[in-house]
Amino acid sequence: YLLQMKILRTKNDLKEATNKIKNLGFVPTMGSLHNGHISLIKKSKLICNRTLVSIYVNPKQFNSKKDFSKYPKNITRDLNILKKLRINFVFTPSTKEIYKEKRIKKIVLPNKYKILCAKSRKGHFEGVLDIMDRFIKLINPKYTFMGEKDFQQLFLVNKFISKKYKNKIFPCKTVRDKNFLALSSRNSLLSKNQLAKAGQIAKCLFNFKLSLKINNQLYNYLLIKKKELQKKFNVKVDYLELRNEKNLTTLNKKKKNRLFLAYYINKVRLIDNF
Repeated sequence: YLLQMKILRTKNDLKEATNKIKNLGFVPTMGSLHNGHISLIKKSKLICNRTLVSIYVNPKQFNSKKDFSKYPKNITRDLNILKKLRINFVFTPSTKEIYKEKRIKKIVLPNKYKILCAKSRKGHFEGVLDIMDRFIKLINPKYTFMGEKDFQQLFLVNKFISKKYKNKIFPCKTVRDKNFLALSSRNSLLSKNQLAKAGQIAKCLFNFKLSLKINNQLYNYLLIKKKELQKKFNVKVDYLELRNEKNLTTLNKKKKNRLFLAYYINKVRLIDNF
C-alpha cells in the first residue's frame, strides 16, 4: 500500500494536509536535489512519522538578479526523485502565495553576525531567516533537517527562528562527491575539470585544518593560505576564516572550531567548512 505523494501549492492545502500530524519532519530545499538533500530526507524519514519537503527558490535571499536567474531549477526531475523516496508532502508555493502577508517587524541581522557570507552577500541571510520563519510557522514541524555545509545558515536559523517555535533543527553532516567536493546544487554549473579542481581545494583545506596550530600566528597562516589557494588554483577566495562553532566568534584556543571558506571558480560561488 503506497501513500500517494501530495503536492501542496497553497497555504490552505498545506494546513489541511498537515494540521493533524504530530511528528512532522521538514526538509527545506531550493530544488535541484542531490545526494546531500537525499541524506536529509532519509534522516527525516527515520525519525518522523511524515516528511514534508519544500521546493522553493527564494528570490529574497539572492543579492543579485543574475544569480537568481542562473540558479539551477528542474522541478520534474525533483518530483521524480521525491516520489521514489516515498515522500508524503511536497510544498511548492508561488512567491505571491508565500509573501502575501507583509512582515510587521523587519528581520534585521545583528552586526556581530554580519560575517562570512553575510558580509559579502548583503541581505542574503535576512532573506533566509524571513522565509524560514514563514515556513516553520506555517508547517509547524517537529524537526527541521538542514545540512552542515551551510553552517552559518544552520547557526542563524537555529538561533533566530527555531527558538520562536517548538521546532528542533537537526543538523546533518555534509555529503561529498568522489572528488571530496561538498555537494551543492551550484556544482551543476561547473565543468568536469572545475569539479575536479574544487575537489582538490576541499582536500587541500581539509589537510590544512588538520595541521593548523592555534596560536598568535593564526591570522598570518590563514592569509598565506588564502593567497596560496588563489595562486595555485587560479580562483578568487572571498574568505578563509577559523571560527568558534558555538557562536561564530573568532577564536579562543580551547573551543571547537571550524575553518570556513567561500570562493569563486569562474563566476560560480562555492562554500565549505571543515
